[in-house]
Amino acid sequence: MKMATGVLQKVCRGVGPAKNGAHTAGQHVFWVRGFTASSHACSEDSWFKSLFVRKVDPRKDAHANLLTKNEESNLYKIQFHNVKPECLDAYNKLCEDVLPTIHADKYYPCELVGTWNTWYGEQDQAVHLWRYRGGYPALTEVMNKLRQNKEFTAYRKERGKMLLSRRNQLLLEFSFWNEPVPREGPNIYELRSYQLRPGTMIEWGNYWARGIRHRQRNKEAVGGFFSQIGDLYMVHHLWAYEDLQSREETRNGAWHQEGWHEAVYYTVPLIQHMESRIMIPLKASPLQ
Repeated sequence: MKMATGVLQKVCRGVGPAKNGAHTAGQHVFWVRGFTASSHACSEDSWFKSLFVRKVDPRKDAHANLLTKNEESNLYKIQFHNVKPECLDAYNKLCEDVLPTIHADKYYPCELVGTWNTWYGEQDQAVHLWRYRGGYPALTEVMNKLRQNKEFTAYRKERGKMLLSRRNQLLLEFSFWNEPVPREGPNIYELRSYQLRPGTMIEWGNYWARGIRHRQRNKEAVGGFFSQIGDLYMVHHLWAYEDLQSREETRNGAWHQEGWHEAVYYTVPLIQHMESRIMIPLKASPLQ
């Protein structure tokens, strides 16, 4: 860093006012590894800060308010449970016995959107998606009531014996995606998860708001979400297909629609990591 400072200082000292009028403003600009330095601003402090400070347009509202359906205030929770291989069948039966009772009980302001086993991707994994109409207050109400539910307490204790690990995230839904609704099957589901570069969520939303129309012709778009708590700058897109072959045909067909390639071209650089899961719904899943 000291070497870079010395080099730039020498460059700045060697720059004088233009004598031949080629630079009418008397300003000289140099490129140093992608950064510019001016003879009018060659102080060590100003250029040093420019190496680390990215100038962005100030936002007057939170990302969540700019990207979501504010009038509905739906909150989602996605759960990933890694199950001991020998316990997967017993785990599925336990979930099918308990989770629908919570979903159907009006005492709990929540809905089971879908419950699946991962088929291709991380093996022996269960994925559950819940919706809380009313946002965080509804989530808090459900959690407090479940602590008093002896059946659910017993379910969690038994479930704990079957798990290797578990994690969850709280999500909001993008305003330009469909809201997930019950769907008849049989279908397979693909959950595509994207870890975005920090600061790019608005840009992602802008491109996908235009691009999603190219993927709704066959009604494969189920829901789109972004994280609020848990892994941040995380996006999940949920798709439904009849089978793997129809998935291939549908995805290939999107490339023949004008404008789809632009959505892909501009969003790929925003991604740090991406993952695809092909999932099979359990019998208790509203999404079949």
